[in-house]
Amino acid sequence: MPKPAATLASLLLPQLRHRPFPPPPPLLPRALSFSSTSSPLVAARRRFRFSPTTHLAVTAAAVSNVAVEAPAPTAYPAYDRILPCPAQDDPPRIEHLVAREDEAAGDFISRSLGLPPLYVADLIKFGAVYYALVAPQPPPYAAPEHVRIFREVTEPSVLRRRASIKGKTVREAQKTFRVTDPGQHLEAGTYLRVHVHPKRFPRCYQIDWKSRVIAVTDNYVVLNKPAATSVGGATDNIEESCVVFTSRALGVDSPLMTTHQIDNCSEGCVVLSKTKEFCSVFHGLIREKQVKKLYLALTTKPVSPGIITHYMRPLNRAPRLVSEDHIGGWHLCQMEILDCTKVPWPKPLITKVHNVDNCGWPRQEAAYECKINLMTGKTHQTPLKI
Repeated sequence: MPKPAATLASLLLPQLRHRPFPPPPPLLPRALSFSSTSSPLVAARRRFRFSPTTHLAVTAAAVSNVAVEAPAPTAYPAYDRILPCPAQDDPPRIEHLVAREDEAAGDFISRSLGLPPLYVADLIKFGAVYYALVAPQPPPYAAPEHVRIFREVTEPSVLRRRASIKGKTVREAQKTFRVTDPGQHLEAGTYLRVHVHPKRFPRCYQIDWKSRVIAVTDNYVVLNKPAATSVGGATDNIEESCVVFTSRALGVDSPLMTTHQIDNCSEGCVVLSKTKEFCSVFHGLIREKQVKKLYLALTTKPVSPGIITHYMRPLNRAPRLVSEDHIGGWHLCQMEILDCTKVPWPKPLITKVHNVDNCGWPRQEAAYECKINLMTGKTHQTPLKI
């Protein structure tokens, strides 16, 4: 049984890696044009240039017999491969599709969205493509044709003919899973969500990951996580993560596993597990409050030691709303300011090396470094109000 957290901190190391890592393939030529389907089963395809999502931008509905005129698609930038990583993210683009016939996932996405097959394969490897046996309920802002398509493919008479959902409720059939192989078979009526522009983490390629490893044991790895990186990946990008890049650096054969998270913008120690057994042990220590997380935060003004309390709306989506006043049903968020020390204002070289944005703060003679104990661990709980 591992020792309590006080001595664990000096021993632990991150477990990384979900799969072997072949060298990046050569780039494709940057040439592509969007294709459209002339089949009478084509459903309208709408793309909103400035909208982060489009619902059921469908190439074809499985059961539609009505020809619908498809408006000209918005011109997006030419694509090649996912790598090399761009310095900045492309504007969000999420496409929602319903397969019109049995087909391989990679072929269907490539044809429907006019994307090179290798780019689609990259998206699938990045974990940026999801499927569900049945399309989810359209949001209130969905276009009328998208609502019509949803109703057609979820008609009870249609669903009864689909062998893949026999014995499942509609809610169960609407649960999404990652597509893991371009050759994965799609049954007619299957829903796909494609994150064409995954969130990227260029900082991963600038780090000497071996130098960030603090400790390695038979059960875990402790990593000094760099800022501007994700511990275990994002919804649409499980490749550019601390877990994957640390695994490569250490040459481990089995994927490392995350035991806890810290925010992308934070830097500091994370424990990565080599085994499922140690994951369970570490999670038990967290539940028993034997693991203590201390943070250092830089502020522009001094903060008095003591406990800061606020309440967060219990919705797992942005924006995260907080209140200083108690609101029934909202999560309690507390942190303890242990110490606040005056320090020199960061030099330009420091902010450049660590990719720190100035946030518009005017340069001062001094800043203040606060040592914080997070008493609750709510995601994105507001650290300080100054």
